[in-house]
Amino acid sequence: MNQPSTRRQMLTWVTLGATGLFVPPAAWAALKTPKFTEGPFYPGPKDLPLDQDNDLTTITGKSGVAAGILLDITGHVMDEQDRPMKNTLVEIWQCNAYGRYHHRDDDNKAPLDPSFQGFGKTVTDDEGRYRFRTIRPVAYPGRVPHIHFKVKSRDFGELTSQIFIEGEAGNDRDFVLRSIRNEAERKRAMMTLKPAAPESGVKLMGEFDIVVGT
Repeated sequence: MNQPSTRRQMLTWVTLGATGLFVPPAAWAALKTPKFTEGPFYPGPKDLPLDQDNDLTTITGKSGVAAGILLDITGHVMDEQDRPMKNTLVEIWQCNAYGRYHHRDDDNKAPLDPSFQGFGKTVTDDEGRYRFRTIRPVAYPGRVPHIHFKVKSRDFGELTSQIFIEGEAGNDRDFVLRSIRNEAERKRAMMTLKPAAPESGVKLMGEFDIVVGT
């Protein structure tokens, strides 16, 4: 039997093996990151924060830090052949620690957080790597914790999806996540959180690789 030949394939083998699912090597190329709706709160021009960098926990010119559990997310954007997608725009957006989006159409009565960007973006390096500092996503009425993301490149177009937290209570009831019926594909939308090193300045870290079709 052929052995996994790349980092992503090895991770796929281990992850799916732990669930009792066997995915033969020929199927690895099909394990793209699933598409999900961008939802109603993707920021339009009037909702975009002035500060749009990859650290959502601080605002330029302000001294405060976002409420919530600080989280570093790292990962790669790759194609189906495990090739890095460099110079790819990666955007994320999510609600604040109180469950409210920084969006004019969110009528949630929860408070806004003046120290939380709510939206951030970065560009992948030559190895397809990206990084964000944000907060651990929280639930709000009707949804489990999740982070929205969108990746854009002239090489493959655009992918919009969401990151869910592995083992989160309520995942099986979330109507967006349940729209993906294939268990292997659903796993591709999960991120495992781990304690971060004390010197990192955050409490949690997670790794989430994005696989796009070209």
